Amino acid sequence: MVHNAPRSATPRRTRRVVFLSLAGLGAASALFVIRGPLLMAAPRCAAGRWHGCWDTFNGVVLMTLVALPLAVLVVWVLARVRRAADATSAWRMSVAEVGMVHGTVPFLWLTMMPGGGAGIVPARVSLVPLRDLVTMGPLGIVGNLLVFASLGFFAPMRFAVLASLPRVLALGAGCSVLVETAQYVLDLDRVSSVDDVLVNATGAVLAGLASRRWWRTRAQAPSDRPRPEPALAG
Repeated sequence: MVHNAPRSATPRRTRRVVFLSLAGLGAASALFVIRGPLLMAAPRCAAGRWHGCWDTFNGVVLMTLVALPLAVLVVWVLARVRRAADATSAWRMSVAEVGMVHGTVPFLWLTMMPGGGAGIVPARVSLVPLRDLVTMGPLGIVGNLLVFASLGFFAPMRFAVLASLPRVLALGAGCSVLVETAQYVLDLDRVSSVDDVLVNATGAVLAGLASRRWWRTRAQAPSDRPRPEPALAG
């Protein structure tokens, strides 16, 4: 019946409000915890100094947060352009595209920061699985899980060809291998470790699982298009 539609829409709207509220509360709590280090980097970033801002973890995180309103604006513009062109899933595609970039580029920047012995210390490779997990520590493991988490979360929402866990795993692992190879070739005073690849790929898969209900699969893609009106019997 048509009058049942509003009733079914109300729980979905309520769940959405609750989810957004919890996400906002979590983000506010995280900002409260790291407010000290971010405020330490703020003067250097505001002054446009490279040293102390763009070459530090705190500075990159701060500038990522500062750029968040711009990312939201880009999402809005892209969605409006797509809706004006009658594109399907305009908001989902726009959020996915901006989310992949905004959530991945800062972590790539951090992983490619040179160490103190860059260009001096010989490049190092660790190919023994699980040996480096102990030296990573909890923060290192969490950081590695987040490197390609945005990519794993948003890529299947944007590209139907990536809407499967094995392909998300392959995407995360492939991108991580490229990063580790670049670290080795550029002599950045970092260890190119197979454990980094394993943890990066795991983070992408876990994030993909979190967004699975919004994946754009090939089977779902035709249903997003407007259905033709049935021809009148003549």
